[in-house]
Amino acid sequence: MNQPNGASTGVETSRSILSVRLPAHLLGRLYFLFILVAIEYLFCFGGRGTIPGQPIPGHLTFYGENTDTYGQIPIFAFLVFLGFGHFRLKVLQENISFGRILFACHLLCMAVVLAFTVAARMGLPWQLFDTYSYTKSAFYLAGTALLAFACVPLESWRAAVRATGRLWLYASLAGVAGWWFGAQVRLFWGATMTAQSGIMQRATLRAVGAVLGHFLPDLVIDPATFTIGTSQYSVVIAGGCSGVEGLGLVLIFTSLWLWVYRKETRFPQAFLLIPCALGCSWLLNILRLCALILIGNAGGSEAFQTGFHIQAGWIAFIVIALVFSLATQKISWMRKTSVSASGNIGNLPGGGLGNIQGSSAHLAVQSGESPATRAYLLPFLAILVAATVSKLVSGYFDWLYPLRFIAAAIVLWYFWPELKKINWRFGWFGPAAGVVVFLLWIAPAWFASLGWVHKPEASRLGADLAALSPMARWTWIAFWVAAVIITVPIAEELAFRGYLARRLINREFDQVSFTRLTAFSIVLSSVIFGIEHMKNLVDWQHLALGTLAGLAFAAALRWRGRMGDAVVAHAVSNLLLAAWVLGFGDWAQW
Repeated sequence: MNQPNGASTGVETSRSILSVRLPAHLLGRLYFLFILVAIEYLFCFGGRGTIPGQPIPGHLTFYGENTDTYGQIPIFAFLVFLGFGHFRLKVLQENISFGRILFACHLLCMAVVLAFTVAARMGLPWQLFDTYSYTKSAFYLAGTALLAFACVPLESWRAAVRATGRLWLYASLAGVAGWWFGAQVRLFWGATMTAQSGIMQRATLRAVGAVLGHFLPDLVIDPATFTIGTSQYSVVIAGGCSGVEGLGLVLIFTSLWLWVYRKETRFPQAFLLIPCALGCSWLLNILRLCALILIGNAGGSEAFQTGFHIQAGWIAFIVIALVFSLATQKISWMRKTSVSASGNIGNLPGGGLGNIQGSSAHLAVQSGESPATRAYLLPFLAILVAATVSKLVSGYFDWLYPLRFIAAAIVLWYFWPELKKINWRFGWFGPAAGVVVFLLWIAPAWFASLGWVHKPEASRLGADLAALSPMARWTWIAFWVAAVIITVPIAEELAFRGYLARRLINREFDQVSFTRLTAFSIVLSSVIFGIEHMKNLVDWQHLALGTLAGLAFAAALRWRGRMGDAVVAHAVSNLLLAAWVLGFGDWAQW
């Protein structure tokens, strides 16, 4: 196995933290700008009112929509511009200045916006003179413009437009299309208990009824409430049960997979796999619901019914993802002709294997991946498999949670002879980053107390633990704490920062120094890390928090090029969150 952390020693380890936070070139500065705009947008306009469907206090409305809805258009357009213009913008390597005066003016504008937001949410009298939030919106637009020119001077913006041609126009159209598509998804998702809405629910209800009609003669279907079943057992097909979440996850996975492996995949043939995967996702969801009703009608235990209902969807997603990935690699019609082991290995995309000889080089060429891949990914996959199995048989209370710790610990022990080559040392920045992530994670609880966001639903985990015997309760808590501060941080940092962030740069990822992570690889891997922490497809809160946490952990890793800094940052944030949960009984935060 190659050195897992690459050539991360030497002069590069003395890079300053400023070089991580403020890129000098245009592409990195644009990613930096996008991150700042997205964070400020979430803080200024990302809250939700306390009454669903009612206008949000302090938000300007336009044609019945809150302005934060339309604000998604430029953000999505900017993201498309960066994604498709990445390689053209990457060649612009001139150092660009940072407008500190403009940035200071930007901070003043954002302070005014935040003050209006706080006043509106708390119902303070002095915000009444800006009832329709015109002043707030004007300050926000002015502050965003100041930030854009502070991060990227006007001449650099012109250079970006010249380098990308009409991409700005196509990205703008994509922003409008993305906003429209999001609106349609919200229509599918909303009003889940009436027959006048819920297109996906009605389609799912009819499909399940058509299948079960051959097995259950006493099947009862109520289209008005989306209820289907028998006199012994019935289910309500709510929005989440309609399959829309699975379709969204499959669409995200397949799109990202084809993008990451675009150099090895044939196009446009590979695009045919996406609708196939989406169709399989919907069909497997139908089978899941049919099996659930059959199990319940046959008298299956409540724990198994609950576990099957929750985990069968994840099992279906894993199966689809596995089959999709194998199809893109094994079907010759979908995959470009690979270079054989006897050919010129050095000409492989991503740099190849150089002068490495023997069977390991042959296997690496055939698979197209580094031999180090298993050591970085299998600990995380072990946690996913253990979680799926434990939840499948546990019901609502995951009494087999210790299985996750044991599975990950075994895999880490197995690969430790190779993983110990990684630099596990850490400095002050790791724990400091962990504290910041913890404060960000619990911020929504404070926002909820101010009425900025909905209060999270109360978790039944605390009550389930209280029902156990003291020995069983503290044993479960001990394994939970051990997992969240030891195995989970190590496994997730190896997978997301150690593997994914570098795999986005080079197929031979273990040859990429941690200090050479790019802004693009850091942002994309952090967004995927945020997606992994979402509880459902519209859980934007945990998507944002997970993404910010990923950025902080990546910054800790890149600062000195030491995996130990990222792992300790992750462990400290989890430790503080575990202490918060245990100390205040706030299990909804986990």
